[in-house]
Amino acid sequence: MTRPKPALAAAKAWFLKRRRNETQSTGSLTRRMISIAALWISVLLVGGAFALDRVLTEAITRNFDAQLGYVLNAMIGTAEIGPDGEVRFSRPLGDQRFLEPYSGLYWQVSATGHEPFRSRSLWDRALRQTGDHQGQQLHVADSDEFDGEPLRILDREVRLPGSATEWRFQVAASRATLNDQIAVLRRTLVRSFAILGLGLIILAALQATYGLWPLRSLRRAVAAVGSGRSARIDAQLPNEVRPLVEELNELLAHNERQAEEARRHAGNLAHALKTPLTVLMNEATANGPELAETVARTTSDMRRQVDHHLARARAVGRRANAQARSEVWPSLKAVERAMARMHRHVTVDLAGDQKAVVHVERQDLDEILGNLVENAAKYGQGRVFVTVAREAPGEPGPRRTEFVEILIEDDGPGIPAVERGRLFERGARLDTGKPGTGLGLAIVRDVIGIYGGAISLEESEDLGGLMVRVRLPAAA
Repeated sequence: MTRPKPALAAAKAWFLKRRRNETQSTGSLTRRMISIAALWISVLLVGGAFALDRVLTEAITRNFDAQLGYVLNAMIGTAEIGPDGEVRFSRPLGDQRFLEPYSGLYWQVSATGHEPFRSRSLWDRALRQTGDHQGQQLHVADSDEFDGEPLRILDREVRLPGSATEWRFQVAASRATLNDQIAVLRRTLVRSFAILGLGLIILAALQATYGLWPLRSLRRAVAAVGSGRSARIDAQLPNEVRPLVEELNELLAHNERQAEEARRHAGNLAHALKTPLTVLMNEATANGPELAETVARTTSDMRRQVDHHLARARAVGRRANAQARSEVWPSLKAVERAMARMHRHVTVDLAGDQKAVVHVERQDLDEILGNLVENAAKYGQGRVFVTVAREAPGEPGPRRTEFVEILIEDDGPGIPAVERGRLFERGARLDTGKPGTGLGLAIVRDVIGIYGGAISLEESEDLGGLMVRVRLPAAA
């Protein structure tokens, strides 16, 4: 047993890996929606919690400072200069903590050249006096001058009545109380926003799961169609998904029509060839004197039948392309140039909408226009007039179809109304003196019908001959 060559093995591995990558899913839509919702909710909640923390922290701090400011104002309001020139209070401050050593609430009055007047709670300590500010404005600052006890200090310089000295009034409180309040606030915020975020994410997950649940029903319905258990998608789905279901059902119906047309074409072709083949077989068996003539005539008929059905099959195959679109005017100009070379005595005049576009493959459009204009040039007296116009929109609706109308008129003798329908029959010819097979108009009618258009024969009011009216679906 021989081992595969390294290059062949590497190519095989690369091919299998590529196939796996092509068949891999791009991920769950539900998971994407939940992830995006969770990310956005997290960003909003973190931003909201940060902003709310700043607002509430500042509010707690302002309230804390307001209480200290109330004490400071009480100190200034009760302060007076004693007989010895020192500051004293006319009545004691009401908070008992000022009398307890190291209680966390302190006051001090000081001035240059005077001993500081301190609360008993300071005991053997004194508040630091800094000269980094001037004036009688209120100053608020944090201080770490006491080891292990951060302070919040409010101070203000005041000139008391009867004194020429600037006295600095200071009140300080331990930040432990303020920090505890802020810590409790932040724990509450974190817990509350975490619970809120979790609840919102669960809500988003339920919404995404419930909202996309109809897609699972649609997947099961499509699987049922694929397995042959159902011919159409008939599941009850929300309004947002219903247009998709309608388009899928229309696609299924279109495929069924395609398959039915293919079977019908094959049956028609087999039926059309059966009789000529029988004739050939009989003539070959009898070995009659007219064998060659019979073979030539019969094979010519068979060739016309094959050409007819091949043209229909090509049109059906091209119609499956929903993006088929062709500009009418370039096709008409190409036909006009061809007619100028083939029929030099014929004048082809073009008029109308030069921007008209139809839902027809260019090759089929050229064949339609070429057949019709050539017939008009062949059976007319030298004048062919082609007009292109877009029909006015009909009734409004989601499936409204607009058409482009092409009128081909000649100045020939025309055709009686009772005989016009015969021209669309295969092999029918009213003028056997002109060359042709009689399949042109039959193929044109079939190709136009395959694309959802229509063709009719009328009398030309301007030129007096025949007018062919062609309606083809318009493209945007």
